Amino acid sequence: MGDEAHQVLTRALGLPLDERAAVAAELLASLDGEPADQVDAAWAAEIERRARRLLSGEDPGEDWTEVRAELWGEFGIK
Repeated sequence: MGDEAHQVLTRALGLPLDERAAVAAELLASLDGEPADQVDAAWAAEIERRARRLLSGEDPGEDWTEVRAELWGEFGIK
């Protein structure tokens, strides 16, 4: 992800839940007109980029137990 995209993402993540959902829906809908092979290639490149960062140690990832607890807390699940 480039700098501009990262800045947009950072700002979007600061929005309230309903607005984040609307932005996400619009972004996903914008992919509908794109050829499937281009969308698949973009997803594959992103997965590969993330895997390289994880395997190199550049991004250690997050502990699933902590992530799950955070998500459950966000949605009021006990």
